[in-house]
Amino acid sequence: MFQGTGSDVGKSLIVAGLARAFANRGLKAAPFKPQNMSNNAAVTLEGGEIGRAQALQARAARLAPSVDMNPVLLKPQGAAGSQIVVQGEVLCAAPARDYQAMKPSLLPRVLESFSRLRASADIVLIEGAGSAAEINLRAGDIANMGFAQAVDAPVVLIGDIDRGGIFPQLVGCRAVLDEADAALVEGFIVNKFRGDPSLFSEGLALIAKRTGWRPLGLAPFFAEAARLPAEDSLALRHAGRAGQGVKIAVPAPPNIANFDDLDPLRAEPGIAVEFVRPGTPLPGDAALVILPGSKATIADLMAFRAEGWHIDLLAHRRRGARVLGICGGYQMLGKSVADPLGLEGPPGETEGLGLLDVTTVLEGRKTLREVRGEVVAGGAPFKGYEMHAGATAGPDCARPVLRLADGRCDGAASADGLVEGVYAHGLFAEEAPRAALLGRLGVAPSALRYEAAIEATLDALAAHLERHLDVDALLEIAR
Repeated sequence: MFQGTGSDVGKSLIVAGLARAFANRGLKAAPFKPQNMSNNAAVTLEGGEIGRAQALQARAARLAPSVDMNPVLLKPQGAAGSQIVVQGEVLCAAPARDYQAMKPSLLPRVLESFSRLRASADIVLIEGAGSAAEINLRAGDIANMGFAQAVDAPVVLIGDIDRGGIFPQLVGCRAVLDEADAALVEGFIVNKFRGDPSLFSEGLALIAKRTGWRPLGLAPFFAEAARLPAEDSLALRHAGRAGQGVKIAVPAPPNIANFDDLDPLRAEPGIAVEFVRPGTPLPGDAALVILPGSKATIADLMAFRAEGWHIDLLAHRRRGARVLGICGGYQMLGKSVADPLGLEGPPGETEGLGLLDVTTVLEGRKTLREVRGEVVAGGAPFKGYEMHAGATAGPDCARPVLRLADGRCDGAASADGLVEGVYAHGLFAEEAPRAALLGRLGVAPSALRYEAAIEATLDALAAHLERHLDVDALLEIAR
């Protein structure tokens, strides 16, 4: 089990890289995260949902993603607290305090998923959540040491030297863990190192002396990680503007979800994708504004207006520029969003941005499925997935954006075709629909093969960890 001294220390990335490294050695290595908190999610073959990071780890292991790889997923959604997804299906929504009381009752299902994975794999790579040293949450814990104790899993602790304070990170964890938990820790990894590694050999020895844990590697900063889908919105702190060329603006509201939809566009050399943070107006020179997915459409719609972005968007529209809404962003573009069941907060209805003649009603049953088909304008083939609670209807739906293989249509477009909305995620990972969008923006498509680039990055990550970690020792620890 790989636990961290804090969030964003590189746990997900190390598990993904080791999954590919072990797969390259001929082992079936299954990823597992007992509890995750993220609004970046993926659809599994069973029609459930798991954290995006576990789907990437499954891909690294050359396995199909399964709901058992992330049995508890918490999806923050504003006033309603977090939506709690258990083994791929929504259980309920609850504030943080209520969830803390629920955790012990979820452990049997977490153990059930783990047992199935363990029976089907040569090795299970378990990822903790947040910090191993959150001792205020230790009672009832199912994400870190509580889970490790339940399955008697050896633990490797990961610290992030790039953020500074690596000694208090690791030695401090040892100081606050109780003896039974500390005894599970077999070693530590110092991650995201920059500079001459020989200068830190004494540092590794000092940490080992203070903790009694053996060093298992000093992993240099892996810059290519930026090419991989991010686990959660923490990544947006560093996103800013990517690339040079025709500008695409992406307002980033508080409950942004599945923003990895934009990763293939960020990788295009002729495109500059700019995530617009609160307190900043939408840029006036954008050729396209994309409203991304949201885990709390109504709350994000209100936040959108509070920022004044609705005024900027109307000015953008008057200039004859394009607008695209994806999932929650599509819902926001309509005339209204109704929540009669109070799924996101108090029941009610909120006025939309009014750029599409459609209305949305949020419903209790979530749509989760993989989809494929073609773009109506030009016939470019695509594949992706749907993940939404809500049904959208109205006159502009008579001009759908996508035609699905099962005969259904998805999306809506304005009469002039400059405003479009779709439910399908993952649309631009494929070359053909991405090239179609670039063509509408006057940008020649590049030679980018996005999916192949992800595979190459996972292979490079595996090789990076094989060079800098004691992978053989990790296997011995697992044995």
